[in-house]
Amino acid sequence: MNCVFIQIRCKPGTAYRVAGDIALREIHSELYSTSGEYDLLVKLYIPEGEDVGKYINDHLLDIDGIERTLTTLTFKAF
Repeated sequence: MNCVFIQIRCKPGTAYRVAGDIALREIHSELYSTSGEYDLLVKLYIPEGEDVGKYINDHLLDIDGIERTLTTLTFKAF
């Protein structure tokens, strides 16, 4: 499994609904509300062999209210 962190900026007033929609999909390992430029932080484990971009696009980015994302890939745990 490949671990990725996705920061999500939501349209104004939609962060709680977007978080609820993500939670209902049960695709995340962790989900946080954050301060700063982005509203939510999602930790996902992408199944081995899956294309990271396609997986995120197919399973997350179709949620209404998501305005922008920033994905951080991880490589090795210390």
